[in-house]
Amino acid sequence: MAGSTLPDYSPSAPAGYESPAADRVMESAEQFITLFHEENDLGSPEHRIRQVRREIEFSGSYWHTPAELSFGARVAWRNNSRCIGRLYWHSLRVRDRREVSTAADVVTEAVAHLRSATNGGRIRPQITVFAPDAPDRPGPRIISSQLIRYAGYELVGGGVVGDPSNVDLTRLARELGWPGGQPPGRFDILPLLVQEAGAPVTLHEIPSDAILEVGLEHPDYRWFANLGLRWYAVPVISDMYLDVGGVRYPAAPFNGWYMGTEIGSRDFGDAGRYDELREIASRMGLSTATDRNLWKDKALTELNLAVLHSFDGAGVAITDHHTESVRFLQHIQREERHGRACPVDWSWIVPPAASSATPVFHRTYTDFDQTPNFYRHPAPGTSALTPAALAQTSLAQTSVAPAEPSLRELPQPANELAAVCPHQAGEHVPHLRMIEEQGGVERQLSQLES
Repeated sequence: MAGSTLPDYSPSAPAGYESPAADRVMESAEQFITLFHEENDLGSPEHRIRQVRREIEFSGSYWHTPAELSFGARVAWRNNSRCIGRLYWHSLRVRDRREVSTAADVVTEAVAHLRSATNGGRIRPQITVFAPDAPDRPGPRIISSQLIRYAGYELVGGGVVGDPSNVDLTRLARELGWPGGQPPGRFDILPLLVQEAGAPVTLHEIPSDAILEVGLEHPDYRWFANLGLRWYAVPVISDMYLDVGGVRYPAAPFNGWYMGTEIGSRDFGDAGRYDELREIASRMGLSTATDRNLWKDKALTELNLAVLHSFDGAGVAITDHHTESVRFLQHIQREERHGRACPVDWSWIVPPAASSATPVFHRTYTDFDQTPNFYRHPAPGTSALTPAALAQTSLAQTSVAPAEPSLRELPQPANELAAVCPHQAGEHVPHLRMIEEQGGVERQLSQLES
C-alpha cells in the first residue's frame, strides 16, 4: 500500500495557508540569533541579525545556517519542561534534510532515521528536520504520532484489539486503503501517514527490517512470555513541529530511548491502553477482588521489571526511573551553574511508579515556556484536529494555527512526546540519555563547564 492516497480529499493549492507576520518572525529571530551567539562565544550578533532582517524583509522568512539549526534543535530539547532526560541535550544528533518536501522523500528519510537511531539496539538520540513552512507554502507534515505505532481495531460490539490510543489513526489508515492485519492483531505495525503541501494524506508501509521489537519475558515467571507482549525499541515522535527563532519546521521527527515505566506503567499498565495488570496479577496468584491487597502495585512492579529485563537481554538501550530522576537533578544543577533557569512541569517529571521514592518528587519547580521548543500541531481555529478532518483538508489549511500552545498546555499523552524528552505525564517519553561510548558526552559536558 506504499504511497496509496485517498483521492479528492484536499484542494491542490494552499488557498487557506497563512504564514506568521514578518514582524513576529523578526522578533523571534533576533532573540534566537542573540542566544546562539552568546552561548557559542561568537561575539556580536549584529552582522548576522542585519542579514536575517534583510532576508525577512525580502521573503517573509529566513534560512538557518546548519550550525544554527543544530543548536536550535538541541536547545528545543533543553527547553522542554516535560522532559526528564535533558542532562544530555548536547548529544542530540541533527539530520538536516530541509531540502526534502515531498511525501515519498519524507518517508525515505524517516525510514533512514529509524535505522540510524536504532543502531542495532544502541539507540542514538536523533532528529531529522524537513522543509520549513515558507510564507507562500507550508512544509510537509507527518500525521502519525510516532514513526512506529501499533494499530487499534474497534470491535463491532465494543472494545479494541491492539492499542486503544491509535484507534483514530487506524481508522484513517483503513479509509486510505490499508487492509490491516488478517486477522487483526494486538501488535500490527501501522503504515506511516504523511501529507505534503496542497496534497492529500498518503499511506506508506515501513519496511519490516527497519523495525526492531523486543518480546517481553520475566526473570522469574516463565509464564510471562506466554502473554505475547512486545514493544518497539525506538520511540520516534513525529507529529510535533520544531519552532526555532520564528521558523517553523512542521515535520521534525525526533527520538531518545525509553525509560522502562513508559512502556510498563503506561503502555501496558494503563486501563485505557493494553490494560495488562489484572491478567498479570491473576497469573501471579493474587486476588483482584479488592484493591486493598495492592495487587495492582505488585503486578505493575513485575511488569516494569519484565520490560527492563527484556530490553537488557535483547541488547536494546533502556533506562529506569530511579536513575533518570537522579540525572535530572544533575541537569538542573548544571543549568544553574550556567546561569540558566530550567523550566519544569512537576506532574510530567515525576515517574508513574514509585514516585515518592525518587528524588524529583520531593521538591518544587518553576514551569514556563520558551523557544526554541517542540509543539503539538494545533487545529485550525478552535476545533479539534481529527484524522477524519485531516483526510479531508489540505496541509495548507492545517499546518499553521493562530495560537501556539506550549507543551505544558497540551493534553496529549507523554507517549506522544517521546523522543527528546523522557518521562512525561501521559504515556511515555524516552530519555535522551547517552552512554559514554556514544559520543563521550560526559567528557563534552566537563569541557563545557571548564
